[in-house]
Amino acid sequence: MKEYQKAKKTTDVSVGDSVRIIRELQELSQNQLAVLTGIPQSTLSAIENNRVRLGVERAKVLAKALHCHPAVLVFPGWELDDSKAA
Repeated sequence: MKEYQKAKKTTDVSVGDSVRIIRELQELSQNQLAVLTGIPQSTLSAIENNRVRLGVERAKVLAKALHCHPAVLVFPGWELDDSKAA
């Protein structure tokens, strides 16, 4: 498995923070994102406030609507550790 690099945590961004940040960068309201995803606005609010877990299926739906990879939402603040590259 030499082709893989371990990731390291670089910031303290929660899953909810990542959803909110990406949503706001795309200038979408929670209501607009709810329409795009079929996820109720109240659930989106709970996700963004870390009261409800995102989950794999919701991550896929949100990532598609937000035009990003699900890992961006599920693993915020992580990046490759280049210092240990072989």
